Amino acid sequence: MKKDKNLINNRISRRDFVKAASAFTAGGFMLGSLPLSASAYAGASDTLKLAIIGCGNRGTGAVANALDAADGVQLVAMADIYEDRLNNSYNILSQRHAGTEKVMVPDENKFIGFDAYKDAISIADVVILTTPTFWRPLHYEEAVRQGKHIFMEKPVAVDPAGVRRVLESAKIAKQKNLNVVVGLQRRYSNKYREIHSRIRDGEIGDVVSGNIYWMEGAFGSVRWEPSWSELEMQIRNQFQFFWTSGGQVLDQLIHNIDIANWYVGSHPISAQGMGGRVEEITGKDTGQVYDHNFIEYTYPGGVMVSAQARRQRNTFTKVAERIVGSKGIAMTQGFADYGIISDLNDNVLFDYHGSTETNPYVQEHAELFDAIRNGKTLDNTERAAHTTMTAILGFMATYSGQTLTWDEALNSDMRFYPDHKFLPEEVNYDTPALVSKGEDGYYPVPTPGITQVV
Repeated sequence: MKKDKNLINNRISRRDFVKAASAFTAGGFMLGSLPLSASAYAGASDTLKLAIIGCGNRGTGAVANALDAADGVQLVAMADIYEDRLNNSYNILSQRHAGTEKVMVPDENKFIGFDAYKDAISIADVVILTTPTFWRPLHYEEAVRQGKHIFMEKPVAVDPAGVRRVLESAKIAKQKNLNVVVGLQRRYSNKYREIHSRIRDGEIGDVVSGNIYWMEGAFGSVRWEPSWSELEMQIRNQFQFFWTSGGQVLDQLIHNIDIANWYVGSHPISAQGMGGRVEEITGKDTGQVYDHNFIEYTYPGGVMVSAQARRQRNTFTKVAERIVGSKGIAMTQGFADYGIISDLNDNVLFDYHGSTETNPYVQEHAELFDAIRNGKTLDNTERAAHTTMTAILGFMATYSGQTLTWDEALNSDMRFYPDHKFLPEEVNYDTPALVSKGEDGYYPVPTPGITQVV
């Protein structure tokens, strides 16, 4: 197993193995440029070699989905900054595919360190990018530079500068005819595709407004092992910190935002909203993130979509979309066999229930592999970057308490770590934590009316 020269403490732990395996079973997982002919897979029958960059639960699940998506696909390389996560992922995947040749990762192809992604990418035809989002623009850029096909998890960045960086790399990916799928998997669901087709064909008339929701129970508190540095704790608890994940709007509500953009047919032109934390619930040990957000997006033509995100205990759960047209209403739910179109008097015109559905987490990989093997072009990058930027626009508006335009947000130099100015490639094991608790014992939290984002 190759290790980054900056790796100081080599810690191996199996404490998360049973938990990760349980989540996996339940389906919860959920470069000098090489010439294209020397780097990107082109054959129709050869084995597609995969590399995973970021071996947490989502990364492990993404590999499992990819291996289920087609024959002739093989995991050959793995990279992570923490050896215990790589080992846990490898054990889960190799046990799941015991007796097959789906997982063939020798020790020399297991790379540890902040630069490990470069070595793993070089071995593969297709790379799976599933690290905390902060590093996504860097890893995508490198995969494009090496001429590889890509699956990358959403979102594609945590701030406007990252989105701009991804969009620049996307231009090169297009020149190289690379195929790229982004993990906004509702786009690969038969249910969502059918509803979109009917909206496009005019079944609800002109879209005039919408409502989207991602509301669940409370965030868990921060986990911190005595052996971890502050930086390591923040990385391992990525969903509690803005710089690693962007918070709930960017990590979860982004799925519903993607549907709104898809069904309306555009990204918004402005946003305003509100949000915050209920301190007696979140407290000092729950990082920085807001536990409730409300965003009002304005789209071209005056279409307005309201977006609600909440993570609070003892509150009702709703993960859904509702799009209102001049003649009818389309309603979908993310985790249910539910897709309905009704007229304005609530008479059901179409009910998806009982129709054939594929697993969109698998389907997105199947369509990526089909494009690679059959000379097609499949590239989600630009629209996924626009969806990411829509989410960023939304939380920038809630954090600042201001109405912001698309251009203002996209061109902003807002950072979650203003005292450090680090680029993703500059962070290593010796980097100080990118955010620190204040004298009151709390991590810094945006304050509407005070926080500046543009």
